[in-house]
Amino acid sequence: PQLNWEGMTLLGPVYGSPIEQTQVLPVKTTMDLQKRYLVFINRDKVGLQILPVDGNPHKTSAIICHPSGVAGMALSCDGRYAFTSGGQDRSVVQWEINLSALEAAVSLGGENLTPFYGLVSGGREGKFYRELEDYFYYSQLRSQGIDTMETRKVSEHICLSELPFVMRAIGFYPSEEKIEDMFNEIKFGEYVDTGKLIDKINLPDFLKVYLNHRPPFGNTMSGIQRSFNILGFTNSNGKKAIRREDFLKLLLTKGEHMTEEEMSDCFASLFGLNPEGWKSEPAASSVKGSEICFEEELPDEITAEIFTTEILGLTVSEDFRQDPVVGTVIRNV
Repeated sequence: PQLNWEGMTLLGPVYGSPIEQTQVLPVKTTMDLQKRYLVFINRDKVGLQILPVDGNPHKTSAIICHPSGVAGMALSCDGRYAFTSGGQDRSVVQWEINLSALEAAVSLGGENLTPFYGLVSGGREGKFYRELEDYFYYSQLRSQGIDTMETRKVSEHICLSELPFVMRAIGFYPSEEKIEDMFNEIKFGEYVDTGKLIDKINLPDFLKVYLNHRPPFGNTMSGIQRSFNILGFTNSNGKKAIRREDFLKLLLTKGEHMTEEEMSDCFASLFGLNPEGWKSEPAASSVKGSEICFEEELPDEITAEIFTTEILGLTVSEDFRQDPVVGTVIRNV
């Protein structure tokens, strides 16, 4: 559901499962080329998306077409109908495409940032957005030095270098590659028109970057467990686990691996040994990463549950009728 277009990552239709097939709606006249539409199917739904994709949730709509699964989709040559096939009965269903209904939804959804506020918990007046505002302005204080006695300079922008810290503060932990993508999107966002690079970002633009880059389906215990199934071994309790030594070695050698100093500083923050957080204010850190005794802080064997709840300090949804979702951060990581 996240689409890369001209160097940008944009949130596409999100209806419970990834998109499996897309087709651009045919047009009858050259006038119709001014506005294009995308028809798509996912696991059990057929939907319509106004192009270009920009993350606005009101520009897309979908309904269940085959509850037990869609096999395929086709469009009529005049763009008036969509046909889907699937289900246990192997049925084919004809759908009339009503573009005016979708356009009306976009008009009613509001302009500018109004549609995007609905994508965060509680909307514009909710707790999440209020916390985002606090973190956004706290990052200005942090970049100027927490203990400084000089007059503060409050602005509507933060430096790009602060972006990953604010992202992590609100619970989104992008990879280094994704952070670099965000930097490039912002820096070159106006380069074609102005020839200038951007080195700062305001809160509305930050919200859009966050919504377009955050994982659309969240993290689930089954996804974390799959990683442990591949990397771990079966312990005496019949669970997949990773030995402490192997766990630390993986962090230092695989993927976007850490340095020993970075790893130690991360664990110092996770265990609450650095009150101000990882490298937020070096002078205020009470424990150096090298002073951590991993044999005391980490168990000999680490399971997916231990990694999620005890090390990262995340909660897991108690609704086991569906795949449990990894949720709120308990500690201030």
